[in-house]
Amino acid sequence: MFASAEMTTASFPILTMLVLMPLLGAVLVSLLNKNHGEWVKLTALVSSIATGAMSVWMLIKFPTGAAGFEFVSKHSWVSEWGISWHLGVDGISLFMVVLTGVLFPLVIVGIDPHHDHKSYLAWMLLLEAGVMGSFLSLDLFLFFVFFEIVLVPMYFLIGGWGYEKRVYAATKFFLYTMAGSAFMLVGIVATAFLARRDTGVLTFDLVEIAEKANFATGTGRWLFAAFMIAFAVKVPLFPLHTWLPDAHTQAPTGGSVILAGVLLKMGTYGMLRFGVYLFPQAAIWAKPVLLTLAVIGILYGAIAATMQKDLKRLVAYSSVAHLGFIVLGTFALTTQAITGGVMQMVNHGVSTGALFLLVGMIYERRHTRQIAELGGIQAVAPIFAGFFMIVMLSSIGLPGLNGFVGEFLVLIGSFPTARWWVVVATVGVILAALYLLWAYQRVFHGEPNDDNKSFPEITLREGLLLSVFVAAIVFAGVYPKPMLDRIEPSVKALIEHVEASK
Repeated sequence: MFASAEMTTASFPILTMLVLMPLLGAVLVSLLNKNHGEWVKLTALVSSIATGAMSVWMLIKFPTGAAGFEFVSKHSWVSEWGISWHLGVDGISLFMVVLTGVLFPLVIVGIDPHHDHKSYLAWMLLLEAGVMGSFLSLDLFLFFVFFEIVLVPMYFLIGGWGYEKRVYAATKFFLYTMAGSAFMLVGIVATAFLARRDTGVLTFDLVEIAEKANFATGTGRWLFAAFMIAFAVKVPLFPLHTWLPDAHTQAPTGGSVILAGVLLKMGTYGMLRFGVYLFPQAAIWAKPVLLTLAVIGILYGAIAATMQKDLKRLVAYSSVAHLGFIVLGTFALTTQAITGGVMQMVNHGVSTGALFLLVGMIYERRHTRQIAELGGIQAVAPIFAGFFMIVMLSSIGLPGLNGFVGEFLVLIGSFPTARWWVVVATVGVILAALYLLWAYQRVFHGEPNDDNKSFPEITLREGLLLSVFVAAIVFAGVYPKPMLDRIEPSVKALIEHVEASK
């Protein structure tokens, strides 16, 4: 269990710096004169690259086989309420932290917001700080603070740099997530006060509450439901998904990449870290309902994606389907399934983030995302089509690419405990091939029409940017062992914790 795995405190506060570096960058960017555009961009780039470099260094130093939290930073914040600045990383959160650290500088370097660069970059860096804090927090109140901070920059990024219906999409995103978070806030406060009976003190410390508190059956279920509503909205889990297609479609390209890459994973990560870990008995009790909603999401997302005429909206609905697989793996409650789910969080972030990046490049060239208005692009831009094909195949789950490993582990790991849900979910794999291959055929095959004959080939900068995504896709697909070796020990500890609660 996590209690038996020793927490390792870092001599250098690497996790604190991962949060403060982009936050400091956001402050510096906001203070600079907007007329000094080069300094604004340089400041944003340096702070995001420094954050990414620290996350990679942390990955290198992370001990293989460690099940507990590493590089822990803990300081009292509001002592009378038991609130602390408590950060830690384990195998479950490690690669999401690294993905966040690497994805943001790629978005800042590779995507032009076209106007008001200063505000755009400041919001981006604040968003990075919030996401980092969410994945690293081991204090319930601190997690809630970062979870809510994320809403503000994403709201302004969609509303300020999005497309025609951006204000509607931004408002819908904000209201849905805020409504879910209200339930979680009540759940957090109630959890801390009710756990005081077992812990002896008022504390919001995640590990202390999870290991010492013993909630009554009914109480645990209500608290679990309060947390799960917030995370189900963030994932989003069917039927709370309706904000996602609008947010993705109207968001600027950078916003869509970050939303798909890391923001949605705050929901699936939260289900594991705060739902299953804090309330294992309630998670077992709610398992049939959550598995059913996950499978419905897989099938509904795939069918809805097949029906879309807008290429970006098609990719958005594909996210609903793919995230359903992660939730399926999470609540199958086996080591293999959860390990696959954690890996799929990262894989989906890479593959779908790259898909949104490519769709954004198509829009920049043709000023349309309507599939019917595209076609024949492969004839005039074969390298661009090649990149799109690799990313598309990884999203389908082709063996040898990253998407296959996570989905395979989820399905094979879920089969012993959720057999019939897996049988139905497998149909979603077939449907994913249908809607993505059909979309590729309509967009890239055939003879280009007059508007597509001048479709520009990929540029050197775009090629280098996409090569990073493709390298990650191929490496994780061919050699997933380094990821699995670091994820699995923490997952085993979580499963032992769940088994001990029965």
